[in-house]
Amino acid sequence: MMLSNIPWLLAASLLMATLLIYFPYIFVVVGRLQAGFDMAAPRALFVKLPPFAQRAVWAHENSFETFMPFAAAVLLTLFAGVNDATVAIASLSFVVARFLYSICYIANFPLGRSLMFGVGTAATLTLFWQSLTTLAT
Repeated sequence: MMLSNIPWLLAASLLMATLLIYFPYIFVVVGRLQAGFDMAAPRALFVKLPPFAQRAVWAHENSFETFMPFAAAVLLTLFAGVNDATVAIASLSFVVARFLYSICYIANFPLGRSLMFGVGTAATLTLFWQSLTTLAT
């Protein structure tokens, strides 16, 4: 990969991470259809959802929580002008880890979920570290 493509890759990773926030919601919709969708009280329906759909709600909510630090790290990386393969690997690792995190969460595979959470967090911290060390020099 040419290093000149790093800003594009970071922006694409940010877009993919944004879209992945809503990926688990596909399973929530399936669960709502199975439980009988109640437009009058959609939040009350949660307790009636099948377990996989409840876990999908939690994966969806966790995606919001992890997106904010990742987005900040990507923007800081772009601002700092970091242009190396490490940030490309870190940003793509975050996206893959978050996809697998949702799959593991919905499939009720806690060890995989925890590992993917760790990989995503490490990727975000790597982006911050690369940015801060670049700005410090």
